[in-house]
Amino acid sequence: MPYASIEDLPASVRSHLPVHAQEIYCAAFNHAWHSRAADPMREATAHRIAWSAVKRSYEKVDGEWTPIVRQSP
Repeated sequence: MPYASIEDLPASVRSHLPVHAQEIYCAAFNHAWHSRAADPMREATAHRIAWSAVKRSYEKVDGEWTPIVRQSP
């Protein structure tokens, strides 16, 4: 069940992530959902992939998801 927009994401995602992170989650979930049609655990796999995508750009600091600041070399 792909998500049409971030408003359709589970409440647990919407209430914890900032809007940009929700957009990342939604896009990653939808891509994973469509690319794993034969996976019997498709939904669980898509959620894991979506969280992984969020964690590449955000980290939890003091209980809040914040963008990861990368320093240039």
